[in-house]
Amino acid sequence: MQGKIMKGIAGFYYVDTVESGIYECKAKGIFRKEKKKPLVGDNVEIVVTHEGDREGNIISILPRENEMVRPAAANVDQALVLFALKSPDPNLLLLDRFLLSMEKRGISAAILFNKADLVDGPEREKHRKIYSGSGYKVFFSSLKAGVGLAEIREYLEGKTTLLAGPSGAGKSTLTNACQDNVRMEVGEISAKLMRGKNTTRHTQLIPCGGRTYLMDTPGFTSFDIEDIEKEELRFYYNEFAPFEGKCRFDGCVHVHEPDCAVKAALDEGRINSDRYKNYCEIYEALKGKQRY
Repeated sequence: MQGKIMKGIAGFYYVDTVESGIYECKAKGIFRKEKKKPLVGDNVEIVVTHEGDREGNIISILPRENEMVRPAAANVDQALVLFALKSPDPNLLLLDRFLLSMEKRGISAAILFNKADLVDGPEREKHRKIYSGSGYKVFFSSLKAGVGLAEIREYLEGKTTLLAGPSGAGKSTLTNACQDNVRMEVGEISAKLMRGKNTTRHTQLIPCGGRTYLMDTPGFTSFDIEDIEKEELRFYYNEFAPFEGKCRFDGCVHVHEPDCAVKAALDEGRINSDRYKNYCEIYEALKGKQRY
């Protein structure tokens, strides 16, 4: 029987088989010998050892599409980065760090600006232009009122989607709106998972019907981008791509160099000034860390 690992706690893995529900499984010793650890999101084969107690063993891990270290997870199809437009105000520098982390890992990302009802039309349009101009799909919603949910559900359908964003953005509200079995305030996947008392420390997948899953990483509000070299940072800003190779100097990082095509595009309004400002700030931060 095949399934997907939803959560792992203290050597137990909870595998959703879609058709037959969730089984509590142990991993066979061969994985330790191979130094291969099952991850949340892994597609696995299991054998049922006790149907009544919903228990089994993981006997093989199917090939992974991708793998993340922090959070430790596999087979993420896409990411949805949630930020509120008000209460709290959006921190666009932090938003760019989330997006950079996904670009580095080759995971496509979309942006959901929640609480759109709290700002006026020009404010929404400003944020749309910044990020749609950078190549990202942008959603607006008022999740508590259910506004914008249909379009978001269509984006999530049939995918494993990593939810990311700061506290108060609406991740729990979105998760609760997408399914009826898990209420995020108690952090449950099913009654079978009640043994996992400390739910805030574990990455988990939440089934939303069929092959649709949300990946929740409680308390994980900032992605580490220290693994990005300062010289490669420019390649993760999609709007810079049309100007690569057109600068005066090979390897131009678009910060202090003269005759820079990216800075010329910035002056012409073809690159957003907020995004460029964030780029420079992140570049200098990476430069300072790598110096030491």
